[in-house]
Amino acid sequence: MSLLFGNDTRGAWPESWYAATATPIDPFAPLEGATRADVCVVGAGFTGLSAALHLAERGFEVVLLEAHRVGFGASGRNGGQVGSGQRMEQTALEKMLGLDDAKKLWAMGEDAKALVRALIDRHGIDAPFRPGIVHAEWHARDVPTEHAYAEHLARDYGYDQLEPLDRAALQEIVRAPGYHGGTLDHGAGHIHPLNFAIGLAQAAAAAGVRIHETTHVTRVTPGPRAVVTTDAGRVDADHVILACNGYLEGLEPQVAARVMPINNFIVATEPLGDRAAEVISRPVAVADSKFVVNYFRLSDDNRLLFGGGETYGYRFPRDIAAVVRPCMEGVFPQLRGVPVDYAWGGTLAITMNRMPCFYRPGPNMLSASGYSGHGVAMATLAGQILAETVAGQAGRFDLMARLPLPRFPGGPALRTPLLVLAMTWYSLRDRLGI
Repeated sequence: MSLLFGNDTRGAWPESWYAATATPIDPFAPLEGATRADVCVVGAGFTGLSAALHLAERGFEVVLLEAHRVGFGASGRNGGQVGSGQRMEQTALEKMLGLDDAKKLWAMGEDAKALVRALIDRHGIDAPFRPGIVHAEWHARDVPTEHAYAEHLARDYGYDQLEPLDRAALQEIVRAPGYHGGTLDHGAGHIHPLNFAIGLAQAAAAAGVRIHETTHVTRVTPGPRAVVTTDAGRVDADHVILACNGYLEGLEPQVAARVMPINNFIVATEPLGDRAAEVISRPVAVADSKFVVNYFRLSDDNRLLFGGGETYGYRFPRDIAAVVRPCMEGVFPQLRGVPVDYAWGGTLAITMNRMPCFYRPGPNMLSASGYSGHGVAMATLAGQILAETVAGQAGRFDLMARLPLPRFPGGPALRTPLLVLAMTWYSLRDRLGI
């Protein structure tokens, strides 16, 4: 099935709490006929929007193509968490790359958070940054390891924003009986992701980017001037940036071999009113230590936004709330039976080692994707890195492109069976507590 069109209505955001509270923005006209540009960007999520904006600010003529609406994909549907560092922990990166490159990657993660905040402030985007992400441990045996990691970051990276939490301290913030401790990252935070995407689109358009929505790219032909063919036109460009993440499909086989799309699901409860403090006592976001992660926070109108659950295959379930509710009630038994007002799914992309895939499909083509659930900050930074690479400053791109990125075995034919196998295994580990 086509992930671009199989689960959603063309040209419309899903019926999420984010869409219901989004900044109004008029649609951008689809591309019709042929046009030219210095750079053609495919995909208007955080990566593509950031790339287009930063390229335009450097003086490039940019066309940005989106099959649906800006922020339609994972960028407008996710948990909104602006996390620190990389998706892989620094201790693992040190073993993989050595301390020097691991420190460079940590610095890039810090740059990513700072960039999100700077863009919000500079362009007056209606997505205020709320500080604080709790990492909550399901197993008491893992709490000392989490606290040791906080000490490691403070000692070796100068990052003193992680507050260790014992069981009592965590329970004071997150009123969930299953957690045994963790950390509170005061340097991380959370935002309204769809409003952030819309704000980036408005800033890019103001900078001169020609944005075309409901424009489906069907083929990219490399060459001295690449040709990007759409369902109703074409763009001839000196450079092409593929910013499609989980929706790449058949546009670039080398990237698709390394990046797998998966689905995740979120619900928003009814407004909880005074009950909200009985769930989370402070305005922080939370992610837990399960292999199939639960992540949640309170909205500005005191709904619980809760992400979790797994399904097998790429088709969204008919009743998303029924998939997520057991996970939510397993964390917060006090919310058993609470009405759910919104439930939505989204397609993100993962890699084998959970690190992003920065790739050069051709001499004038660049791609960045596969943020593995860590994309709000890193995808935004990736767009900036792609822009500076087009402008001839490839140092940060080349560092990311050096990361080992194994292919998923078996190619596209085994994607769904592999997804089923992996999700079954990780879900079983969660249920068995191992």
